[in-house]
Amino acid sequence: MFLARRAGLVLFSRSETTVAMSSTPVEAPSFAALRRLFAERIAVLDGAMGSMVQTYNLTEQDFRSQRFADFPHDLKGNNDLLCLTKPDLVEDIHRQYFEAGADIVETNTFSSTSIGQADYRLEAIVTELNHAAVQCARRAALAAEAAHPGRKCFVAGAIGPLNRTLSMSPDVNRPEYRAVTWAQVVDAYTEQIRALLDAGVDALLLETIFDTLNAKAALFAIEGVFEERGVRVPVMVSVTITDASGRTLSGQTTEAFYNSIRHARPFSVGINCALGGRAMRPYIEELARIADCHVTCYPNAGLPNAFGGYDETPADMAAVLGEFARDGLVNLVGGCCGSTPAHIQAIAAAVRGLAPRSLPHPEPVLRLSGLEPLTAA
Repeated sequence: MFLARRAGLVLFSRSETTVAMSSTPVEAPSFAALRRLFAERIAVLDGAMGSMVQTYNLTEQDFRSQRFADFPHDLKGNNDLLCLTKPDLVEDIHRQYFEAGADIVETNTFSSTSIGQADYRLEAIVTELNHAAVQCARRAALAAEAAHPGRKCFVAGAIGPLNRTLSMSPDVNRPEYRAVTWAQVVDAYTEQIRALLDAGVDALLLETIFDTLNAKAALFAIEGVFEERGVRVPVMVSVTITDASGRTLSGQTTEAFYNSIRHARPFSVGINCALGGRAMRPYIEELARIADCHVTCYPNAGLPNAFGGYDETPADMAAVLGEFARDGLVNLVGGCCGSTPAHIQAIAAAVRGLAPRSLPHPEPVLRLSGLEPLTAA
């Protein structure tokens, strides 16, 4: 658990051992490679993993495989576990996205933290899950590069939200109660981040953020591991605006959220999930105006229908994201829930040849945030 960070040092305690380290991490080679990609054109992210997994109609036995045949807890629905029990399936989904035109795929690690895996009693294999997920994605990336000499394919370590939040109580009768502590969240994210970096991801993607305090704990953990290792990789951040209120679930506006995390110097900031692309437009416009880093957008394929499915076709999504690109709003586009390789193929075609958003140089002023932003002129 991290105890303090001060005067260029990180002090942390594990197993009653205290270590002090110099904190001047150098940039990993992936920084330069991703900067080149984002300078040349609008980059393309993959689409949904969960939606693709659902098309295979997997059974409980598929999730268990031989290794977990006698495990005393239901495992169906734990998509991250498939990196161990059905690695060929996960690798094939990554391969399909690369073939569709994705430059970057996310690892299948959305819930690969000790807190996330506690629902399945699999906290003990979190490191193994993350390692296996990176290997699945990397094999697909290497295969895509081999098939197209000169092509560069990237693997981003996906870091999802938790099912416990630091800002909100799960009990409406006890608004002061929290089901988790800051230290527990930092520890859970630190374990995942170490595993992802050990396995060789090119970047970290902190996504589907609905509680800013959880995100700040994740960013704190990321910086702590960078300082521990002496190397940093690009960090991509993506928030979820829950509805037409234009706010996160914990209540912040888009600009307030960005003010809350801009100190972490993200490589990119963006919006994903909850909404379709058309409904995201005002919030993407706001980020494009204020963010001094790259802007990303990977919406759902519309809103869920009455059956839990998504109705926007590849052409529908491509039309919206192509419009964003033509208007100079984005640097990276992709898809979230309901999107498939066909959606990514159409999106990649829609933004091909269009110039990426130019990074602004906002005036250095004091920018604060609560639920609303405050800028001191």
